[in-house]
Amino acid sequence: MWLLDANMAVQLADALAGLGIECDTAKRRGWAALQNGELVAALVQSGFTCILTQDRLFASSAAQALRENETIGVVIITLPQRPWEEYQEQFLAAWNRTPIQPLPGHVINWP
Repeated sequence: MWLLDANMAVQLADALAGLGIECDTAKRRGWAALQNGELVAALVQSGFTCILTQDRLFASSAAQALRENETIGVVIITLPQRPWEEYQEQFLAAWNRTPIQPLPGHVINWP
């Protein structure tokens, strides 16, 4: 299961569900205030395998937790922020070109 970091639009969870991806959000889980290392620990404990974030420094701020929990894949979403409808269109177009394929223990930039 994938998690959307607190900096991601919560509507993206529904868009991912439409693509067959089981997903939840940090906001829905009450994890929005967790520091990145704490968030990685919560992910592992709850059975998540991937986090999608716009935080380009996520990997460095959570480096120790990620080293200890190599089951988590981190995907840095590099699409520019836009109003939801535009963002969704941009996200789905990028997905159709190259779907996200998280790698456990790795940080990837997408698209």
